Amino acid sequence: MRCLLLQTLALLVGWIGTALAEPNEPVGRQFHLRPSDLPAPFATASVANGARVVPRPAGARLNAPPGFSVALFAEGLSGPRWLTVAENGDVILAESAAGRLRVLADRDGDGRAEHNHMLLDGLERPHGLAIRGGYLYIGEPDRIVRIPYRAGDLRLRPPVEPVTPPGALGDGSGHWTRDIVFQPDGQAFYVSVGSRGNTAEEPPPRATVQRFNADGSGQRTFASGLRNAVGIAFHPPTGELYASVNERDRLGDGLVPDYLARLRDGGFYGWPYAYLGANPDPDFGAKRPDLVAGTIVPDTLFQAHSAPIGMVFYAGQQFPPEFRGDGFIALQGSWNAARPTGYKVVRVPFKDGRPTGTYENFVTGFWFEGRDRAVIFGRPAGLAVAKDGSLLIADDAGGALWRVSHGGR
Repeated sequence: MRCLLLQTLALLVGWIGTALAEPNEPVGRQFHLRPSDLPAPFATASVANGARVVPRPAGARLNAPPGFSVALFAEGLSGPRWLTVAENGDVILAESAAGRLRVLADRDGDGRAEHNHMLLDGLERPHGLAIRGGYLYIGEPDRIVRIPYRAGDLRLRPPVEPVTPPGALGDGSGHWTRDIVFQPDGQAFYVSVGSRGNTAEEPPPRATVQRFNADGSGQRTFASGLRNAVGIAFHPPTGELYASVNERDRLGDGLVPDYLARLRDGGFYGWPYAYLGANPDPDFGAKRPDLVAGTIVPDTLFQAHSAPIGMVFYAGQQFPPEFRGDGFIALQGSWNAARPTGYKVVRVPFKDGRPTGTYENFVTGFWFEGRDRAVIFGRPAGLAVAKDGSLLIADDAGGALWRVSHGGR
Protein backbone atom coordinates (compact mmCIF):
# COMPACT_ATOMS: atom_id res chain seq x y z
CA MET A 1 0.00 0.00 0.00
CA ARG A 2 2.82 2.43 0.88
CA CYS A 3 4.51 1.71 -2.45
CA LEU A 4 1.26 2.33 -4.33
CA LEU A 5 0.77 5.62 -2.48
CA LEU A 6 4.27 6.79 -3.35
CA GLN A 7 3.75 5.89 -7.00
CA THR A 8 0.48 7.83 -7.03
CA LEU A 9 2.15 10.87 -5.48
CA ALA A 10 4.95 10.68 -8.04
CA LEU A 11 2.43 10.66 -10.86
CA LEU A 12 0.63 13.61 -9.29
CA VAL A 13 3.85 15.62 -9.03
CA GLY A 14 4.56 14.88 -12.68
CA TRP A 15 1.06 16.11 -13.59
CA ILE A 16 1.57 19.23 -11.51
CA GLY A 17 4.72 20.06 -13.43
CA THR A 18 3.21 19.74 -16.91
CA ALA A 19 -0.49 20.58 -16.51
CA LEU A 20 -1.96 22.86 -19.14
CA ALA A 21 -3.43 26.16 -18.05
CA GLU A 22 -7.13 26.83 -18.45
CA PRO A 23 -9.72 29.58 -17.93
CA ASN A 24 -10.65 30.22 -14.29
CA GLU A 25 -7.91 27.92 -13.06
CA PRO A 26 -8.46 26.64 -9.53
CA VAL A 27 -6.64 28.54 -6.83
CA GLY A 28 -4.11 26.50 -4.91
CA ARG A 29 -3.15 24.47 -7.97
CA GLN A 30 0.57 23.76 -7.72
CA PHE A 31 3.29 23.69 -10.36
CA HIS A 32 6.84 22.36 -10.22
CA LEU A 33 8.87 22.72 -13.39
CA ARG A 34 12.39 21.28 -13.51
CA PRO A 35 15.21 21.98 -16.00
CA SER A 36 15.60 18.23 -16.49
CA ASP A 37 12.06 18.03 -17.90
CA LEU A 38 12.46 20.61 -20.66
CA PRO A 39 11.48 19.71 -24.24
CA ALA A 40 13.91 20.11 -27.11
CA PRO A 41 13.90 23.40 -29.02
CA PHE A 42 11.19 23.50 -31.70
CA ALA A 43 9.43 20.43 -30.29
CA THR A 44 6.26 22.36 -31.14
CA ALA A 45 5.70 25.19 -33.57
CA SER A 46 6.11 28.80 -32.49
CA VAL A 47 2.62 30.29 -32.58
CA ALA A 48 1.47 33.89 -32.23
CA ASN A 49 -1.65 33.64 -30.06
CA GLY A 50 -2.38 36.77 -28.09
CA ALA A 51 -5.36 37.12 -25.80
CA ARG A 52 -8.60 38.85 -26.75
CA VAL A 53 -9.30 41.63 -24.26
CA VAL A 54 -12.97 42.39 -23.58
CA PRO A 55 -14.75 44.69 -21.11
CA ARG A 56 -15.24 43.17 -17.67
CA PRO A 57 -18.54 41.25 -17.77
CA ALA A 58 -21.23 42.19 -15.30
CA GLY A 59 -20.78 40.21 -12.13
CA ALA A 60 -17.30 38.99 -13.06
CA ARG A 61 -15.13 38.19 -10.08
CA LEU A 62 -11.63 37.03 -9.35
CA ASN A 63 -10.85 33.81 -7.53
CA ALA A 64 -8.76 33.65 -4.34
CA PRO A 65 -8.08 30.95 -1.72
CA PRO A 66 -10.56 30.29 1.10
CA GLY A 67 -10.49 33.09 3.66
CA PHE A 68 -9.36 35.65 1.06
CA SER A 69 -11.50 38.06 -0.95
CA VAL A 70 -10.78 40.24 -3.98
CA ALA A 71 -12.44 43.61 -4.56
CA LEU A 72 -11.86 46.73 -6.62
CA PHE A 73 -9.65 49.33 -4.95
CA ALA A 74 -9.91 51.74 -7.91
CA GLU A 75 -11.12 51.64 -11.51
CA GLY A 76 -11.29 53.89 -14.56
CA LEU A 77 -7.50 54.03 -14.74
CA SER A 78 -5.42 54.26 -17.93
CA GLY A 79 -3.16 51.25 -18.32
CA PRO A 80 -1.92 51.08 -14.71
CA ARG A 81 1.42 49.24 -14.66
CA TRP A 82 3.50 49.75 -11.51
CA LEU A 83 2.90 50.97 -7.98
CA THR A 84 4.45 51.69 -4.62
CA VAL A 85 2.99 52.53 -1.22
CA ALA A 86 3.94 55.60 0.85
CA GLU A 87 4.41 55.42 4.62
CA ASN A 88 0.94 56.91 5.21
CA GLY A 89 -0.69 54.27 2.98
CA ASP A 90 -1.17 56.40 -0.15
CA VAL A 91 -0.68 54.37 -3.33
CA ILE A 92 1.42 55.88 -6.12
CA LEU A 93 0.55 54.33 -9.47
CA ALA A 94 2.31 54.61 -12.85
CA GLU A 95 0.09 54.95 -15.92
CA SER A 96 3.04 54.29 -18.19
CA ALA A 97 1.60 54.88 -21.67
CA ALA A 98 -0.01 58.13 -20.50
CA GLY A 99 3.30 59.35 -19.03
CA ARG A 100 1.92 60.13 -15.59
CA LEU A 101 1.63 59.07 -11.97
CA ARG A 102 -1.52 59.00 -9.88
CA VAL A 103 -1.94 58.95 -6.13
CA LEU A 104 -4.81 56.89 -4.73
CA ALA A 105 -5.85 57.17 -1.11
CA ASP A 106 -8.22 55.18 1.07
CA ARG A 107 -8.42 57.62 3.98
CA ASP A 108 -11.60 56.16 5.52
CA GLY A 109 -10.25 52.60 5.60
CA ASP A 110 -13.12 50.94 3.73
CA GLY A 111 -10.82 49.14 1.29
CA ARG A 112 -11.53 51.39 -1.69
CA ALA A 113 -9.77 54.57 -2.80
CA GLU A 114 -12.01 57.60 -2.47
CA HIS A 115 -9.21 59.97 -3.56
CA ASN A 116 -7.68 59.76 -7.04
CA HIS A 117 -5.36 62.61 -8.02
CA MET A 118 -2.92 63.12 -10.87
CA LEU A 119 0.37 63.37 -8.98
CA LEU A 120 2.83 64.08 -11.80
CA ASP A 121 2.66 64.18 -15.59
CA GLY A 122 4.98 64.87 -18.51
CA LEU A 123 7.02 61.71 -17.90
CA GLU A 124 8.38 59.27 -20.48
CA ARG A 125 6.78 55.85 -19.90
CA PRO A 126 7.32 55.75 -16.13
CA HIS A 127 7.66 52.28 -14.65
CA GLY A 128 9.75 51.56 -11.56
CA LEU A 129 8.97 53.58 -8.42
CA ALA A 130 10.80 53.95 -5.11
CA ILE A 131 10.48 56.36 -2.18
CA ARG A 132 13.69 57.15 -0.32
CA GLY A 133 15.08 60.08 1.67
CA GLY A 134 12.39 62.63 0.84
CA TYR A 135 12.34 61.82 -2.88
CA LEU A 136 10.22 59.79 -5.25
CA TYR A 137 12.46 57.91 -7.72
CA ILE A 138 11.01 57.04 -11.13
CA GLY A 139 12.30 54.67 -13.80
CA GLU A 140 12.02 56.02 -17.34
CA PRO A 141 13.27 53.98 -20.33
CA ASP A 142 16.67 55.70 -20.51
CA ARG A 143 17.19 57.13 -17.03
CA ILE A 144 16.24 57.27 -13.38
CA VAL A 145 14.84 60.60 -12.20
CA ARG A 146 13.65 61.88 -8.85
CA ILE A 147 11.46 64.64 -7.44
CA PRO A 148 10.90 65.82 -3.84
CA TYR A 149 8.01 63.96 -2.24
CA ARG A 150 6.37 63.74 1.18
CA ALA A 151 3.71 61.22 2.13
CA GLY A 152 0.34 62.91 1.66
CA ASP A 153 1.38 65.02 -1.34
CA LEU A 154 -1.36 65.10 -3.96
CA ARG A 155 0.46 67.07 -6.67
CA LEU A 156 4.13 67.33 -7.60
CA ARG A 157 5.50 70.06 -9.84
CA PRO A 158 8.18 69.41 -12.46
CA PRO A 159 10.99 69.49 -13.27
CA VAL A 160 12.35 66.13 -12.25
CA GLU A 161 16.05 65.71 -11.48
CA PRO A 162 18.09 63.09 -13.40
CA VAL A 163 19.92 60.68 -11.10
CA THR A 164 21.70 58.37 -13.55
CA PRO A 165 24.26 59.64 -16.09
CA PRO A 166 23.20 59.99 -19.75
CA GLY A 167 23.30 56.64 -21.55
CA ALA A 168 23.60 54.63 -18.34
CA LEU A 169 20.46 52.59 -19.05
CA GLY A 170 20.67 52.33 -22.84
CA ASP A 171 18.45 54.13 -25.31
CA GLY A 172 15.08 52.82 -24.14
CA SER A 173 14.24 50.86 -27.29
CA GLY A 174 12.91 47.31 -27.16
CA HIS A 175 12.18 46.18 -23.60
CA TRP A 176 11.67 49.59 -22.05
CA THR A 177 10.66 48.92 -18.43
CA ARG A 178 13.18 50.02 -15.79
CA ASP A 179 12.47 48.85 -12.27
CA ILE A 180 14.36 50.42 -9.37
CA VAL A 181 14.94 49.16 -5.85
CA PHE A 182 17.16 50.44 -3.04
CA GLN A 183 19.19 47.98 -1.03
CA PRO A 184 17.99 47.80 2.59
CA ASP A 185 20.68 50.14 3.98
CA GLY A 186 19.90 52.78 1.32
CA GLN A 187 23.52 53.05 0.18
CA ALA A 188 22.85 51.83 -3.37
CA PHE A 189 20.05 51.22 -5.83
CA TYR A 190 19.58 48.65 -8.57
CA VAL A 191 17.93 49.02 -11.98
CA SER A 192 16.71 46.27 -14.31
CA VAL A 193 17.45 46.82 -18.01
CA GLY A 194 15.93 44.46 -20.57
CA SER A 195 17.25 43.47 -23.98
CA ARG A 196 16.30 45.18 -27.22
CA GLY A 197 15.06 42.01 -28.87
CA ASN A 198 14.27 38.34 -28.47
CA THR A 199 17.79 36.93 -28.95
CA ALA A 200 20.91 38.83 -29.95
CA GLU A 201 24.37 39.64 -28.66
CA GLU A 202 23.88 43.00 -26.95
CA PRO A 203 26.46 44.77 -24.79
CA PRO A 204 25.66 45.97 -21.27
CA PRO A 205 23.64 47.59 -19.87
CA ARG A 206 21.21 45.52 -21.94
CA ALA A 207 19.91 42.30 -20.35
CA THR A 208 21.41 43.14 -16.96
CA VAL A 209 20.72 44.52 -13.53
CA GLN A 210 22.84 47.62 -12.90
CA ARG A 211 24.03 48.82 -9.50
CA PHE A 212 24.53 52.51 -8.62
CA ASN A 213 25.58 54.33 -5.49
CA ALA A 214 22.68 56.23 -3.95
CA ASP A 215 23.74 59.45 -5.72
CA GLY A 216 23.84 57.77 -9.15
CA SER A 217 27.61 57.34 -9.30
CA GLY A 218 29.66 54.15 -9.37
CA GLN A 219 27.65 52.27 -11.98
CA ARG A 220 28.53 48.61 -12.52
CA THR A 221 26.86 45.46 -13.81
CA PHE A 222 25.58 43.42 -10.88
CA ALA A 223 24.10 40.47 -12.83
CA SER A 224 23.84 39.68 -16.55
CA GLY A 225 22.29 37.24 -19.01
CA LEU A 226 18.81 38.36 -17.89
CA ARG A 227 16.73 38.85 -21.04
CA ASN A 228 14.09 41.01 -19.39
CA ALA A 229 14.07 41.26 -15.60
CA VAL A 230 10.90 43.31 -15.33
CA GLY A 231 10.61 43.17 -11.54
CA ILE A 232 13.35 43.23 -8.91
CA ALA A 233 12.99 43.17 -5.12
CA PHE A 234 14.95 42.40 -1.97
CA HIS A 235 13.71 39.48 0.11
CA PRO A 236 13.06 41.04 3.55
CA PRO A 237 14.12 38.11 5.77
CA THR A 238 17.42 37.49 3.94
CA GLY A 239 18.25 40.81 2.26
CA GLU A 240 18.96 39.02 -1.03
CA LEU A 241 18.01 40.47 -4.42
CA TYR A 242 15.59 38.58 -6.68
CA ALA A 243 14.34 39.18 -10.22
CA SER A 244 11.30 38.02 -12.20
CA VAL A 245 12.58 37.32 -15.71
CA ASN A 246 10.84 37.04 -19.07
CA GLU A 247 12.78 34.53 -21.15
CA ARG A 248 13.06 34.22 -24.94
CA ASP A 249 10.24 33.27 -27.30
CA ARG A 250 9.96 31.39 -30.61
CA LEU A 251 11.41 28.03 -29.49
CA GLY A 252 8.03 26.31 -29.05
CA ASP A 253 5.28 26.12 -26.45
CA GLY A 254 7.49 24.57 -23.77
CA LEU A 255 10.53 26.83 -24.14
CA VAL A 256 11.82 28.81 -22.51
CA PRO A 257 10.26 28.82 -19.02
CA ASP A 258 10.27 32.24 -17.40
CA TYR A 259 11.69 32.33 -13.90
CA LEU A 260 12.38 33.83 -10.49
CA ALA A 261 16.08 34.03 -9.65
CA ARG A 262 18.18 35.03 -6.68
CA LEU A 263 20.76 37.37 -8.18
CA ARG A 264 24.39 36.78 -7.34
CA ASP A 265 26.92 39.57 -7.68
CA GLY A 266 28.63 38.88 -11.01
CA GLY A 267 26.24 36.03 -11.83
CA PHE A 268 25.38 35.10 -15.42
CA TYR A 269 21.90 33.70 -16.18
CA GLY A 270 22.24 32.57 -19.78
CA TRP A 271 20.79 34.99 -22.31
CA PRO A 272 21.37 34.76 -25.24
CA TYR A 273 23.81 31.82 -25.19
CA ALA A 274 22.02 29.40 -22.87
CA TYR A 275 18.93 28.99 -20.74
CA LEU A 276 18.16 27.55 -17.29
CA GLY A 277 21.63 26.16 -16.79
CA ALA A 278 23.92 24.65 -19.42
CA ASN A 279 21.24 24.31 -22.12
CA PRO A 280 22.70 25.91 -25.25
CA ASP A 281 20.56 28.23 -27.34
CA PRO A 282 20.25 26.73 -30.84
CA ASP A 283 21.50 29.93 -32.51
CA PHE A 284 23.95 31.37 -29.99
CA GLY A 285 25.18 28.53 -27.78
CA ALA A 286 28.21 27.65 -29.91
CA LYS A 287 29.51 31.22 -29.76
CA ARG A 288 30.28 31.19 -26.02
CA PRO A 289 30.57 27.65 -24.63
CA ASP A 290 32.29 29.12 -21.56
CA LEU A 291 29.20 31.15 -20.68
CA VAL A 292 26.92 28.22 -21.45
CA ALA A 293 28.83 26.11 -18.94
CA GLY A 294 28.66 28.84 -16.30
CA THR A 295 24.96 29.68 -16.60
CA ILE A 296 23.20 29.75 -13.23
CA VAL A 297 20.04 27.68 -12.80
CA PRO A 298 17.18 29.90 -11.51
CA ASP A 299 15.26 29.13 -8.33
CA THR A 300 11.68 28.81 -9.64
CA LEU A 301 10.56 28.12 -13.21
CA PHE A 302 7.21 29.34 -14.53
CA GLN A 303 5.39 27.86 -17.51
CA ALA A 304 7.00 29.16 -20.69
CA HIS A 305 5.58 32.44 -22.02
CA SER A 306 3.69 33.21 -18.78
CA ALA A 307 5.40 36.65 -18.64
CA PRO A 308 6.19 37.34 -14.95
CA ILE A 309 5.92 41.09 -14.44
CA GLY A 310 5.32 42.43 -10.95
CA MET A 311 6.81 40.80 -7.89
CA VAL A 312 6.60 41.49 -4.19
CA PHE A 313 7.62 39.68 -1.03
CA TYR A 314 4.98 39.56 1.66
CA ALA A 315 6.05 41.36 4.83
CA GLY A 316 2.61 42.40 6.07
CA GLN A 317 0.62 41.17 9.06
CA GLN A 318 -2.86 40.67 7.59
CA PHE A 319 -2.29 37.34 5.80
CA PRO A 320 -1.72 34.15 7.81
CA PRO A 321 1.82 33.72 9.23
CA GLU A 322 2.78 31.07 6.67
CA PHE A 323 2.65 33.72 3.93
CA ARG A 324 5.33 35.96 5.45
CA GLY A 325 8.46 36.00 3.36
CA ASP A 326 6.75 34.29 0.42
CA GLY A 327 6.74 35.86 -3.03
CA PHE A 328 3.80 36.94 -5.15
CA ILE A 329 4.35 37.16 -8.91
CA ALA A 330 2.01 38.61 -11.55
CA LEU A 331 2.02 36.39 -14.65
CA GLN A 332 0.74 38.77 -17.29
CA GLY A 333 0.02 36.07 -19.85
CA SER A 334 1.27 34.55 -23.08
CA TRP A 335 1.27 35.64 -26.70
CA ASN A 336 3.61 32.96 -28.11
CA ALA A 337 1.90 29.71 -27.10
CA ALA A 338 -0.70 27.59 -28.89
CA ARG A 339 -2.19 26.83 -25.47
CA PRO A 340 -2.40 30.06 -23.45
CA THR A 341 -0.85 30.37 -20.02
CA GLY A 342 -0.61 33.01 -17.30
CA TYR A 343 -3.11 35.83 -16.67
CA LYS A 344 -2.96 35.28 -12.91
CA VAL A 345 -1.08 36.02 -9.70
CA VAL A 346 0.86 33.15 -8.17
CA ARG A 347 2.44 32.52 -4.80
CA VAL A 348 6.06 31.34 -4.55
CA PRO A 349 6.59 29.58 -1.20
CA PHE A 350 9.89 30.02 0.64
CA LYS A 351 11.42 27.64 3.16
CA ASP A 352 14.52 28.40 5.23
CA GLY A 353 15.04 31.62 3.27
CA ARG A 354 14.96 30.05 -0.22
CA PRO A 355 12.22 29.37 -2.78
CA THR A 356 11.01 25.78 -2.71
CA GLY A 357 11.01 25.61 -6.53
CA THR A 358 7.23 25.34 -6.67
CA TYR A 359 4.51 27.90 -7.21
CA GLU A 360 0.74 27.88 -6.85
CA ASN A 361 -2.23 29.82 -8.16
CA PHE A 362 -3.27 32.61 -5.82
CA VAL A 363 -5.59 34.89 -7.84
CA THR A 364 -7.18 33.64 -11.07
CA GLY A 365 -10.15 34.61 -13.22
CA PHE A 366 -8.77 37.39 -15.43
CA TRP A 367 -8.81 34.69 -18.11
CA PHE A 368 -12.42 33.53 -18.01
CA GLU A 369 -13.18 32.05 -21.44
CA GLY A 370 -11.47 30.32 -24.34
CA ARG A 371 -9.04 27.40 -24.20
CA ASP A 372 -7.23 27.81 -27.51
CA ARG A 373 -7.26 31.59 -27.35
CA ALA A 374 -7.62 33.33 -24.01
CA VAL A 375 -10.50 35.75 -23.54
CA ILE A 376 -9.59 38.10 -20.69
CA PHE A 377 -11.00 41.16 -18.96
CA GLY A 378 -7.73 42.08 -17.30
CA ARG A 379 -4.02 41.35 -17.01
CA PRO A 380 -2.09 41.60 -13.73
CA ALA A 381 1.02 43.80 -13.85
CA GLY A 382 2.48 45.55 -10.80
CA LEU A 383 2.04 44.32 -7.22
CA ALA A 384 2.42 45.97 -3.82
CA VAL A 385 1.58 45.25 -0.21
CA ALA A 386 -0.67 47.98 1.22
CA LYS A 387 -0.13 49.53 4.63
CA ASP A 388 -2.92 47.37 6.08
CA GLY A 389 -1.27 44.20 4.75
CA SER A 390 -3.60 43.59 1.81
CA LEU A 391 -2.17 42.80 -1.63
CA LEU A 392 -2.73 45.31 -4.45
CA ILE A 393 -2.78 44.19 -8.10
CA ALA A 394 -2.50 46.66 -10.98
CA ASP A 395 -4.60 45.50 -13.94
CA ASP A 396 -3.23 47.26 -17.01
CA ALA A 397 -5.73 45.78 -19.49
CA GLY A 398 -8.80 46.35 -17.34
CA GLY A 399 -7.80 49.80 -16.07
CA ALA A 400 -8.26 48.76 -12.46
CA LEU A 401 -6.48 48.25 -9.16
CA TRP A 402 -7.59 45.17 -7.21
CA ARG A 403 -7.23 44.54 -3.48
CA VAL A 404 -6.82 41.07 -1.97
CA SER A 405 -7.66 40.93 1.73
CA HIS A 406 -7.89 38.18 4.33
CA GLY A 407 -10.46 37.57 7.02
CA GLY A 408 -12.95 40.16 5.82
CA ARG A 409 -10.62 43.11 6.41
